[in-house]
Amino acid sequence: MRVTDVETMYVRSPHVRELCDSGQDALIVRVHTDAGITGIGEVDSSPLAAKGAIDGPFSHTVTSGLRHLVVGESPFATEKIWHKMYTRNLYGGRRGVGFHAMSGIDLALWDIKGKALGMPVWKLLGGGFHERLRCYASSLWAPTPRETRDLARRYVDRGFTAVKFGWEPMGRDEETDIALVREARAGLGEGADLLVDAGLVWDAKTAIRRVRAFEEFGIYWLEEPLMPDNYDGYRRLSEAVDTRIAAGEEESGRTSFLELMDRGRVDVVQVDLTRAGGFTEAVKIASLAQDRGLAVANHGFTTYINVAAALHFLNAIPNALIAEFVAEEQTTLRDELTRQRIVAHDGMLDIPQEPGLGVDLDEEAVARYRVA
Repeated sequence: MRVTDVETMYVRSPHVRELCDSGQDALIVRVHTDAGITGIGEVDSSPLAAKGAIDGPFSHTVTSGLRHLVVGESPFATEKIWHKMYTRNLYGGRRGVGFHAMSGIDLALWDIKGKALGMPVWKLLGGGFHERLRCYASSLWAPTPRETRDLARRYVDRGFTAVKFGWEPMGRDEETDIALVREARAGLGEGADLLVDAGLVWDAKTAIRRVRAFEEFGIYWLEEPLMPDNYDGYRRLSEAVDTRIAAGEEESGRTSFLELMDRGRVDVVQVDLTRAGGFTEAVKIASLAQDRGLAVANHGFTTYINVAAALHFLNAIPNALIAEFVAEEQTTLRDELTRQRIVAHDGMLDIPQEPGLGVDLDEEAVARYRVA
């Protein structure tokens, strides 16, 4: 079996809001083979930039469009292909968009392998640690603390035992920050875990001050309070407080995750399969975290392709902590692009048992929203 084409599909909602919701557009990757088996992946990045990284032509030996490097290869050679994509695209692929683009192709290749062998990806990865995984409802903050309390109550009523709120309006001022967390806790009650995603808004000293203010509300973790390159700030924060510090969604691969783990000293390593190099790299990152006694969680605020990939990944590693599951109430594309919907029951997600990723594209929905 050989790869015959790598297809990229940019889909976009006709109504994109000016806020941090990455479910409003997406780059879907589909890899075709001469056996008629196709695999799908996703890239959560700047979609058209990632599309260019895949579709672009060969330039020279260390700068090439990824499609050019993958066509003709066996889809079973995931390690070889990953290494080829990385080393033949060093100028544009060591970090950021070029690396993200590799992730979508890698996911699609593992999907093909699973379909060809009739096995779910987690089994190919040697996993099987769980039948179900605890998840948290992932949501943006409501516009006000009072509305956040009402929103938190709705998530508990839906059966979630853990809820995360993030981004705007956190970071506006200390009073608002504390009020948001206080009202979220009031809405959740004492029985559910509260996770806080600050959204890159503070310096280290401010973050330390906020964590201490949040302690009375018993938060499960504080996520991404600092800019991602501020590894020394993360170390200062982690060493100053007892609350778990989580980060990693901005990192691109093992080398940057090592900075986060060894220099930043975070407690929870968040791996986004659509950014961190796909399955091939993610399991290595998880092993590095395991060696350091660190827990791993996924990051994913996009489509069910990402969610499915995360469940396979988390089921294949021994240090999985909890799964992110987008419960944002505003309508986005994430619910429409696959024929299967992943649903949480009593705050838990079932591990996929179908071959490959276990999700397929809804071709009509993709055609409806596709713009490039």
